[in-house]
Amino acid sequence: MNSRHRSSVQIGDVAQLFDGRRLRLARHLAGLRKNGLADKVGKTPTAIASYEKNTKRPAPATVAQLSLALGVDPSFFLPGPVELEFADVVAHFRSLRSTTQLARDQALAYGLATVEVSATLERHVEFPAANIPHFEVRDDADSPEEAANLLRSSWDMPLGPLPHLVRGAENRGILVVFSALASASVDAYSFEGMSRPVVALNPAKRDYYRQRFDLAHELGHLVMHTDAEPGSAKTEAQADRFASEFLMPRDQIHDLLPGKADWGQLQRLKESWGVSLQALLYRSRALGVMSDVTYRNAMMYLSSKGWRRQEPGVMPVLEQPSLLPGAVTLLEGSGVSQHTLAEEARVPLDLFRQICSRFPQYEPEIDGEPDEKLLPVGVVSLFSKRH
Repeated sequence: MNSRHRSSVQIGDVAQLFDGRRLRLARHLAGLRKNGLADKVGKTPTAIASYEKNTKRPAPATVAQLSLALGVDPSFFLPGPVELEFADVVAHFRSLRSTTQLARDQALAYGLATVEVSATLERHVEFPAANIPHFEVRDDADSPEEAANLLRSSWDMPLGPLPHLVRGAENRGILVVFSALASASVDAYSFEGMSRPVVALNPAKRDYYRQRFDLAHELGHLVMHTDAEPGSAKTEAQADRFASEFLMPRDQIHDLLPGKADWGQLQRLKESWGVSLQALLYRSRALGVMSDVTYRNAMMYLSSKGWRRQEPGVMPVLEQPSLLPGAVTLLEGSGVSQHTLAEEARVPLDLFRQICSRFPQYEPEIDGEPDEKLLPVGVVSLFSKRH
């Protein structure tokens, strides 16, 4: 994480106003443990912990060392646009066993920085209000399918295949971003508990159909699991059931699913419903349309053809976020630079650009006029709130 601009804030002032929670945020963004950062600045891990807990204030010279070691401007350590409370944020990661705590901390820090960037942009523009109904699913007596239909109803979604899912989530005030490339080992994840819900999609995935299922899966966590233990096999299975029903409602797709592996019919359903062949096969078996034997044979055929890794047919372009990048583009058009916005958000410019990128490869600039047909409802009607 490189800092490409320097503010005029005096280090002595930063030392006086130092917010240890932002030191923790910077350390997680850099992917460092306390002892790793301590070695870089010539301090003890205990000292780093005391700075992060705000029980001890670093001297100006230490602030400068921390700034250099973490690649941030000293102003990063000033209180930010959102009051960070790490204990209040519980992120849903796919598997707590397959990713390290360090990788999860880094991914969550990126999500928290996303909330701060959003809060900064909302000082200037109006975003859609956050709209996530909650339907707690704790055991088998509760139904993930009922929760999925509740969300469809609450969001007034059309019957049949769902259109642009990223835009639909952003229209309901959810921040959808591509996570940092450094966190590509962490699959899609989500969390709530601050000013806005966040869903971070894996930048390494280039599969339109899997991306849509990932987003539906994370929406399931946001709806069903506000109090559930994250990462358990039970909650992950519930989120998968939610995603299947949300994307392919039983009463709308049951009669369209083939009982046999009719690949032509499955391919047509794949393209019209925006789900993978594998998801359709699984759905057909789950709804009792396809027998277990037929399902297993179909999956074996998929494997033999190499389709489990790359399914046949033309791959549509990934759905792209437009809430944050659209706001940045409109503000730039009114004379507010990304440099200024990044300083206001207290984040390095390159991190700001990553968070506000439309594309997972993180283009260095966000240029051009926004296409209003692709912007969420709340961004089309943005109005200036400049002070």
